[in-house]
Amino acid sequence: MKTLLWILIATILDSLIGFVGVFSFWFKQKQLKKTAAYLVAFSAGALLGGAFFHLLAESVEGAEPFHVFGYALIGFVVFLLIEGFFHSHLCEKCKAHPFTYTMLIGDSIHNFIDGLVIAAAFFASIPLGIVATLMILGHETPQEIGLFGALVYGGHKRTKAMLYSFLAQSTVILGGIAGYFAASALEFVSQFIIPFAAGGFIYIASSDLVPEMHKMYRGDGKKSIKVLAAFAVGILLMLALKVFFGH
Repeated sequence: MKTLLWILIATILDSLIGFVGVFSFWFKQKQLKKTAAYLVAFSAGALLGGAFFHLLAESVEGAEPFHVFGYALIGFVVFLLIEGFFHSHLCEKCKAHPFTYTMLIGDSIHNFIDGLVIAAAFFASIPLGIVATLMILGHETPQEIGLFGALVYGGHKRTKAMLYSFLAQSTVILGGIAGYFAASALEFVSQFIIPFAAGGFIYIASSDLVPEMHKMYRGDGKKSIKVLAAFAVGILLMLALKVFFGH
């Protein structure tokens, strides 16, 4: 029971990162939109960096590479189908771009995985659980900033973007609880869901966010450098977190 309490405290703290968008209320709408454009590029880099340096790198350490990349391909295709569904059904009358919904789904899966990781770490030891939680908080914060900016850029009002971001982040609690009650199945589940999520992130970044980046700087060489710099920062930040913290 003590372990469950630690898991709940850690995952609830993690879920609060979803409210990072509250700082946007200090910016005027025009200023926020301008900033959000660069956050889209940053988010694209962070998603690709997270997929390759964290999720896939982690997966091939404990599973057959053939299976890992197969699951990643399944994730890519599933997210393609999900976005196609939003295009043809749910987004015919809504103002928000469909990629915002696929981003939220991908983020929800990723946070659920983080909940499983936190649970597994606390089962090993309380100190390890605390360290794992701090590491996850460290890499989640920049990703959530990028997600919020992408949601605003994609047409959501900032209050709704913050709510959606929090709801997606809250799946970490579900992951923590699921991990507690299914500790024996954690390894089996993670072998599939981690590369699956990586495939989803690669799809979102390459098919949705990178094309949006091209639209931002079309015909503007000076702006292209800034956008590509934000993209590079996202990748390098994920690489730095992997190098220094190994998560």
